[in-house]
Amino acid sequence: MALFWLSRTSRSRYLKPSLSYLSLIGNSEPTIFTPQSHPTVSPNPCHLNTLTQFHQWSPDFKEKFRFISVARFCISPGGVAKDEEKENCNSNRNNIKNSWIDLYLPTHVRPYAKLARLDKPIGTWLLAWPCMWSITLAAYPGHLPDLKMLTLFGCGALLLRGAGCTINDLLDRDIDTMVERTKSRPVASGVLTPFQGLCFLGFELLLGLGILLQLNNYSRILGASSLLLVFSYPLMKRFTFWPQAYLGLTFNWGALLGWAAVRGSLDHVAVVLPLYISGVFWTLVYDTIYAHQDKEDDLKVGVKSTALRFGDSTKEWITGFGIACISSLALCGFNSDIGWPYYAFLTAASGQLGWQIWTVDLSSRADCNRKFVSNKWFGVIVFSGILFGRLA
Repeated sequence: MALFWLSRTSRSRYLKPSLSYLSLIGNSEPTIFTPQSHPTVSPNPCHLNTLTQFHQWSPDFKEKFRFISVARFCISPGGVAKDEEKENCNSNRNNIKNSWIDLYLPTHVRPYAKLARLDKPIGTWLLAWPCMWSITLAAYPGHLPDLKMLTLFGCGALLLRGAGCTINDLLDRDIDTMVERTKSRPVASGVLTPFQGLCFLGFELLLGLGILLQLNNYSRILGASSLLLVFSYPLMKRFTFWPQAYLGLTFNWGALLGWAAVRGSLDHVAVVLPLYISGVFWTLVYDTIYAHQDKEDDLKVGVKSTALRFGDSTKEWITGFGIACISSLALCGFNSDIGWPYYAFLTAASGQLGWQIWTVDLSSRADCNRKFVSNKWFGVIVFSGILFGRLA
């Protein structure tokens, strides 16, 4: 009966911002009251542990109550919560939303899909774009890039990114339990055992091997050598304040591999090396912004990052990295004798990167994440410039 009443209330047009949150007052029937009439109860429904008898509710009832309470508090115009409290509420409300994994995949498959971060494709995009840049740049003037190679590298980016996340979660499972953003990951939360994660990693690497074997011999060796970076990257934050630089070396390996897959070797170092270096500096920009989300937790846990290394000087540092990234891309285009559209798109890419750096609020986790995700558009712009420059 209580569940029926609550579901009706959640759909009702009478759920106005002025409605107070729900609570249990000594019985199983939820009642509506105002904080003024019951001042002993916390007015913040994000603090569900203050509600009496909450542990006795059924899981479905708890979930519906939590959703309505958090939603009411976050939209209430009369709330007196601080900005950070509202941000936490919004974060909790977002966590309630089911991803496509929860909606469409079988229950036993979901933990593995989340382990591979299939519900968060931005990492795959960031890994794939340097590959796409390189493959398109390796195309001969006036020709479209090799569509087969673009497809193979797209699938490879998806698999390698998933494998990297799996390795990271296995090595960091003890750290992840102490960080708010990562404690719900499958291995850290105990949904998957380390052995299950290891078996899944083997499956991912096997599929990746199938893609690698379709490339030429030079590319196979070059691609296999990247595994050393992939396996060692998660350990870097324990030893250096520059794990973001190491990630740049790892994530942009495709800039070398893509060219070799098309041309058979790294025959134009003056073109390929600046492209690879530009990707490393790009990674230093976006992953430093990303690292600012966890800087408080990193301090408590004892791991390192460029966000902690730079501190209040972060914007000056990433501005320098951004300039180095654009300069390297310009040098790459000049050495490859690419057409003028490349430089027009490169100007637009500079604006997008500058917008990120100048407008990011490094004290806001939500804004850091928004700027981080926006880097997929930087990749699109650079790719478009290379494509039209080659066709020109």
